[in-house]
Amino acid sequence: MTLRGAESLRAELKRLKSEARPAIIKAIAEARGHGDLSENAEYHAAREQQGFIEGRIKEIEHKLANAEVIDPASLPNTGKVVFGASVELEDQAGGARVVYQVVGEDEADIRAGRISVTSPIARALVGKSEGEVVDVAAPGGTRSYEIVAVRLT
Repeated sequence: MTLRGAESLRAELKRLKSEARPAIIKAIAEARGHGDLSENAEYHAAREQQGFIEGRIKEIEHKLANAEVIDPASLPNTGKVVFGASVELEDQAGGARVVYQVVGEDEADIRAGRISVTSPIARALVGKSEGEVVDVAAPGGTRSYEIVAVRLT
């Protein structure tokens, strides 16, 4: 994952541990005070939410412990598309230009211009250089893009 992705996960982990976990513990305590737990919907909902929070905490801790964090700015700029690179593409059919950054699965957000390294377009781009034309098998059919620029930022 990129440095930005790791920081984002660390921030979410901190928020879950310092805000969400204490809030749900308080909600469970309040729900217990309402009487019979077998018929207490608030209690069961709070316990279910606690399970989601604890599961997410464990998931994030596992990802951070096993992640290889890559700072794209520290990589040598060879002009080839690599993990973390921002790639400017020109659609060969319509001439429209887009910029995507190749990131880890957890960081992917197409609206923000970040595509997963496992996506079809990223798999087609990785290892290619500026000026090359790549064909991408997309759900709507094969599309051709020219790699206009590759930046490591």
